[in-house]
Amino acid sequence: MPAPSKPITLLVASSNEGKLREYPALAAAFGARVALELLPNFNSHPNFAEAAPTFAENAVGKALHYSRLSPGLLIADDSGLVVPSLGGAPGVRSARYAGPAATDASRIQKLLGDMRDKMGQDRRAQFVCVVALAEAGNVRGVFSASAQGEVLDAPRGAGGFGYDPIFFLPELNKTFAELSREEKNQLSHRGKAFRKALDFLLSTS
Repeated sequence: MPAPSKPITLLVASSNEGKLREYPALAAAFGARVALELLPNFNSHPNFAEAAPTFAENAVGKALHYSRLSPGLLIADDSGLVVPSLGGAPGVRSARYAGPAATDASRIQKLLGDMRDKMGQDRRAQFVCVVALAEAGNVRGVFSASAQGEVLDAPRGAGGFGYDPIFFLPELNKTFAELSREEKNQLSHRGKAFRKALDFLLSTS
């Protein structure tokens, strides 16, 4: 009988509390084949400034940066909300849209203020996520995904984080914040990108 394959261990490079809640649930779908761990002493490492103009550049830069500081296979992502009628904003500045110390609520209020005159198709939006895998300063893979929806004019729901309460899925008549954890993980930009990354690793291990 062949010996069971050793699980893939992934270090998560993030201090975002919302992401740190989602990643273990996403990994759990792969069972014993994936072991997810937080990057040890993440906040004690030199910070990576996510200053690039694209999600991909930020995700890759972050993954490479932290992979040089800690041994093992590492996963990092950059994600955000893109509203075409606002020229792509908040985009890569989603977390800093209302200032560096802003809360989720203040970011939402700023976005709703910026969109107060937008109607119909001008309220279309997409969540974008790019996941990067790196090890010892080398990129192992880059994977992207998106979720299509629209921006409501007021928050709905108590779940999720970030812009989830105003990101509406017309086909379900729910915001991301009204979805169950399982529903969101299946439909979200991060869930889709994470599954692409894990499928790649499992197919090549």
